[in-house]
Amino acid sequence: MFEEEPEPEFEIFSALLFNSLKAITFMFFISFAMINAPADEGKVDPKAEMMITVTWPDDNPDDVDTYVEDPAGNIVWYNQREGGLMNLERDDRGMFKDVILLDGKEISNPLNQESVAFRGLQDGEYVVNVVHYIANGTGTLPVTVKVEQLNPTVKVVFYKTLEMKGTGDEQTAVRFTLAGQDVVNVISTPKSLVELTRSAGGKGGGTNRQGAPGGAVDAATGQVIPE
Repeated sequence: MFEEEPEPEFEIFSALLFNSLKAITFMFFISFAMINAPADEGKVDPKAEMMITVTWPDDNPDDVDTYVEDPAGNIVWYNQREGGLMNLERDDRGMFKDVILLDGKEISNPLNQESVAFRGLQDGEYVVNVVHYIANGTGTLPVTVKVEQLNPTVKVVFYKTLEMKGTGDEQTAVRFTLAGQDVVNVISTPKSLVELTRSAGGKGGGTNRQGAPGGAVDAATGQVIPE
């Protein structure tokens, strides 16, 4: 008797469109919830409070060492990589065994760089020395020393290039005093840290690069000093 009127096509289209919008909205909220909150600009990884970086020309075969003394008398160097709140992150020996693995192949790493990180800050004087452990040529070697405060933002507190004069040359790059967050009394009065590490019973003791016990090493020759 009565024929059922067909549902208008625009209503079917509206229903499909509405369901699609619901699906898209749901997916948007899921994606938004999975997005990490953006990092604040200027923030630095708090694992280190200060960083000392020592660099010399790429592909140079010379061996340069970094020595840092803290207010408590702890000294970090290649034989004592941790002391107090300081840590020698990288000991670079020039081109000696300086390779990296890339796609299963060993290639030469041209970068010459050592770094010392401070995990915390202690009031008092710090001494930063550079030692030309082994020179493979004649003439001077430019070595750049940079000291940075990392928190709450990066601030360069010292930057200088030293001219190292050959095997055994030890130079004090900088001595600075920490007073809370402030760096004061920045000077370069010489102080030998190699001399302090020559005592096997001292805080700089350990093993030398040849693996022998004791920390007494002559920077000029690389040989162990007999006790």
